Amino acid sequence: MPLRDHFHPPLSNLRHWESFHAAWATEMVRTLNRNVLPSNCFAEAQVHVGSRVERDVGTFGIGVEVGTYALSAPPLVMPALFPDEIEVQVFHMSGGATLVAAIELISPGNKDRPEARRAFAAKCLSYLQQGIGLVIVDIVSERLANLHNELIHLMEQPEAYELPGAPALYAVAYRPTRRETGDQIEMWPIPLAIDRTLPVMPLALRGVTTVPVDLEATYTTTCVDCRM
Repeated sequence: MPLRDHFHPPLSNLRHWESFHAAWATEMVRTLNRNVLPSNCFAEAQVHVGSRVERDVGTFGIGVEVGTYALSAPPLVMPALFPDEIEVQVFHMSGGATLVAAIELISPGNKDRPEARRAFAAKCLSYLQQGIGLVIVDIVSERLANLHNELIHLMEQPEAYELPGAPALYAVAYRPTRRETGDQIEMWPIPLAIDRTLPVMPLALRGVTTVPVDLEATYTTTCVDCRM
């Protein structure tokens, strides 16, 4: 099923993009766990749109003997932005669950303000610096910012690594590797377009293998399940 525009009428008047993105992430998890990942790996979906930070309760318990600690007023309070998360995380079961890869479905909030774009890019960079394989998928048609290019800017790399023309819709796979010649990040950038089919992206599992993520198949199944 070709990619549809989830952020403009008529579809945006009939379905909520948040629900679709969550369902798509869940379908990716099902597909990875059933058919794709090695037996010693598993995938989970993480969906947090809007504020996910607990409200301040003022005090917290630190044990029966000690009682309740009264938190004093902080000397400094700094503004912060906690980015939306719609992602699939892949874990390797070796001495406990270890994160080895992630798939990020970009939200409108990730592309909204400069600080939101920087926060998303910083999260992606943190994954890559840990050697965690990454795929980002952007089908948000209502905002034009290109978060792959934002990541390249954050890494202070040349324009040659950006997506030419800064397309609004795209998918990029990243595989951090360590070579004798030095550390590097292999990249597979693919522009996307409404009414075009979606690609299969390589998802690198740190220290394990690389597996395919069929965006088209999971997208089609999600559309069918959501009666779209």
